Amino acid sequence: MTKRDTILVVGATGNVGRHVVSQLRVPVRALARDPAAARLPAGVEVVRGDLTDPDSFAAALTGVGAVFLLWPSYSVEGAAPVVDAIAAHASRVVYLSARQAAEGPDSVWGGVEQLIERSGLGWTFLRCGGFATNTVGWAEQIRAGGVVRAPFADAARSLIHEADIAAVAVAALTGDGHDKQAYELTGPEVVTQAEQARLIGEAIGRPVRFAEQPVAEARAEMLAGGADPVFVDQALSYWARLVHEPESVTNTVAEVTGRPARTFRQWARDHAADFRTSPDH
Repeated sequence: MTKRDTILVVGATGNVGRHVVSQLRVPVRALARDPAAARLPAGVEVVRGDLTDPDSFAAALTGVGAVFLLWPSYSVEGAAPVVDAIAAHASRVVYLSARQAAEGPDSVWGGVEQLIERSGLGWTFLRCGGFATNTVGWAEQIRAGGVVRAPFADAARSLIHEADIAAVAVAALTGDGHDKQAYELTGPEVVTQAEQARLIGEAIGRPVRFAEQPVAEARAEMLAGGADPVFVDQALSYWARLVHEPESVTNTVAEVTGRPARTFRQWARDHAADFRTSPDH
């Protein structure tokens, strides 16, 4: 890919996509359902488009040499036309996947990977572990009383900073040597959920503690919130396993970018405003 080629960023207004856009130093086109609300850096071309609207997506691909892709659905249905459209215009794709893809095409991530492999595109898969930014889901509890109620305090995860995912994506989009690579991405350390809460408290300057919640109660709350029952049971089973079998840690971020992955402590500092009761707290 030459530097004259435009890179299309799908999911440009999301947690990872915003960092991809800001870190790229080549022409960028950002796909957004509502360009007026995108709030992206000056100089970024923002175009209206939707993966569920083939015509709008195809139009966004004109003149594009590479694509950063995430698939926003928990089903692979509808992904084939998107991959075909990318293959008709671009030469390579960097796909935001998940560790579960390594288990085969039965997962949505593995299914999308398989479509990309069959498309003839050059590809790089970012098989990410847990996102540190998912702990923002605790923000309301932390603001209200400084206590996180959830099951499995000792579940130990190697959560990754979204900026590190973006840095690997940018390297793969703009550099050589990344074709047909499936990168397994994690943070640099394993941190229990109780320790995550403590580190968020350290970042915001007031104590935050983790209170163990009964599993049955947590399950009921997740279902009441509209979560899919199969997903809920799989998630709870996975977190239970992490108490005795912590997630593994990879060094891939450092190997690809030349810089160590950010710690959860750093992530908490970067996101302290998300957990504070007011900007001045």
